[in-house]
Amino acid sequence: MITVLLADDQPLIRSAVRALLSREEDIDVLGEAESGEAVVEIAQRVVPDVIVMDISMPNGDGIWATEQISRMAELAATRILILTTYEEDVNIFNALRAGASGFIGKGTDGPALVTAVRSIAAGESLLSPVATTRIIAAYLSSPTHQNVPRDAQGLAALTEREIEILTLVGTGLNNQVIASTLFISPLTVETHINNMMHKLGVHDRAQLVIEAYESGLIIPGQSYL
Repeated sequence: MITVLLADDQPLIRSAVRALLSREEDIDVLGEAESGEAVVEIAQRVVPDVIVMDISMPNGDGIWATEQISRMAELAATRILILTTYEEDVNIFNALRAGASGFIGKGTDGPALVTAVRSIAAGESLLSPVATTRIIAAYLSSPTHQNVPRDAQGLAALTEREIEILTLVGTGLNNQVIASTLFISPLTVETHINNMMHKLGVHDRAQLVIEAYESGLIIPGQSYL
């Protein structure tokens, strides 16, 4: 059974999502929250598998709540799916960096949302790597970020092969394509990715992509193949 917590300040949105998910035999909606502070408190109490999180909420927005939850050891297995109206919003980048596992637009149809919840619960990233890198590249290329210093210190812990794989992950390639490119097996790629997550202190592929960009390993617009 997949347990879900809903966080949105609009009662109609919460009701609609609850009704949709509750129809599924393998999904149990444990509760609802209408603010950032509330979702953090309820999450600690019910420990859901997935939180469907709106970005814009009072008393601590979805980004703040995501960051708080991602820091809690007791919620280490809880995955966060951002539900947003604006899929090009810079806030999506900040939510991914805070620890969200992906995002989905509020205009998405019911079956797609159900699939998204199941995918997130299974440990997958909802968003395709290509879409993730497009959002991240757009943000890092913006004037608000151009003068922010980049710290490559975290890369010092990685081997040459891991840096090579991290670069390809950052370009949006999946494990199968990376394996073919480097003439290694997909299982080997997966092992390297898991090792990198441990070394860099991240728990999701989206955060690996962000690390590749913020460390300066990937430069938007440059080809790496």
